[in-house]
Amino acid sequence: MQHWLVKSEPETYSWADLVKDGRTMWDGVRNYQARNNMQQMQPGDLVLFYHSVSEKAIVGIAKVDKAAYPDPTAKDDKGKWVVVDLVPFRDFKEPVTLEQIKKDERLQDIALLRQSRLSVMPLKAEEFDILLALGN
Repeated sequence: MQHWLVKSEPETYSWADLVKDGRTMWDGVRNYQARNNMQQMQPGDLVLFYHSVSEKAIVGIAKVDKAAYPDPTAKDDKGKWVVVDLVPFRDFKEPVTLEQIKKDERLQDIALLRQSRLSVMPLKAEEFDILLALGN
């Protein structure tokens, strides 16, 4: 199993929206590195859900329910972009803020800090475990 982090502006699509919907197609990703990461996602992989821009905090855990397939919203570039299906798994008891992550010496190499504009990123198992402990 691999671990991931996805970012979404809560005003666009929030953790609460995913919980309410019960599943979502993670679409609209138009960055090659994020796309490549999505192509590696497999059913059962755990995904931390990060609210970007206004909240800047990890708020829940989703699971990959369906591996990468062509993004139906990619009008001009069919086949170039992909989506995965995510389902909610568990809320974080306490959001883990970007400020907390920055202050934790064990997380200094996390992609969230190194590649802050990337919307889909892998996490090392140790990073995932640390974040999980901070949020629960």
